[in-house]
Amino acid sequence: MAADQNTDLARSTHPMPLVFGAGAAIGILGGMIGLGGAEFRLPLLISLFGFAALSAVILNKAMSLVVVLVALPARLAAVPASALAAHWTIAVNLLAGSLIGAWAGATWAVRMRSSTLYKVLAALMVLMAAALLVTHVTTVGTLSLPVWAQVPLGVVAGFGIGVVAAIMGVAGGELLIPTIVLLFGVDIKTAGSLSLLVSLPTMLVAFARYSRDGSFAVLGANRRFTVVMAAGSIVGAMLGGLLVGVFSDLVLIPVLAVILLVSSVKLARHD
Repeated sequence: MAADQNTDLARSTHPMPLVFGAGAAIGILGGMIGLGGAEFRLPLLISLFGFAALSAVILNKAMSLVVVLVALPARLAAVPASALAAHWTIAVNLLAGSLIGAWAGATWAVRMRSSTLYKVLAALMVLMAAALLVTHVTTVGTLSLPVWAQVPLGVVAGFGIGVVAAIMGVAGGELLIPTIVLLFGVDIKTAGSLSLLVSLPTMLVAFARYSRDGSFAVLGANRRFTVVMAAGSIVGAMLGGLLVGVFSDLVLIPVLAVILLVSSVKLARHD
């Protein structure tokens, strides 16, 4: 780990109702657009709760893992396992790259200087804002590529997504869903479920790499904080799911993209 890469191992002193409420707010935002909301949680962990960049990433990854584990059974109920089994080669194709990418991303994150990591996170949040707009405001088509081109592109895309997910502590659905639709021509509902199947092992690999570094101790020092915010995120995601359609995507998505862009500017200026 870089010499100046500070990690906040002290226990958070923020009141648990605030922690739960913040998690719920993030969950509602994510639930309304069909995502876990981790991309919005990360800047909150840094700006509101004062965690250092790497600590925030690891905490975000832990909460994202919990949200994915809860969301997976619900998605399997919506999209039968038999429908997903028909596309198992897509998951394997992406995993061939994402597992390596997750290990590499986590390795780079723990070795980056603190100031560099803040700037990288800022740049990735701009990427997430763009992915959000592309996925929810525009219609994602398909490239209709032959199998010999799909496979290597799937591995490369998976690697990039694995890197981004590991460095930001997110599940990566914002990037996986449009990639699956674009490269493999799968409908967006099935793509959402496939993204969870790819995200889960990818996140576990990133966790395994982070666990080898001393910064992983932030989870032990903030176990209650992590559990309470994760619980808030799950409750919020359920509420957000009930609010789907209340706000038009043409209004909601640009607002959320602006939130990500403003957060990215703040992170870029962070010392």
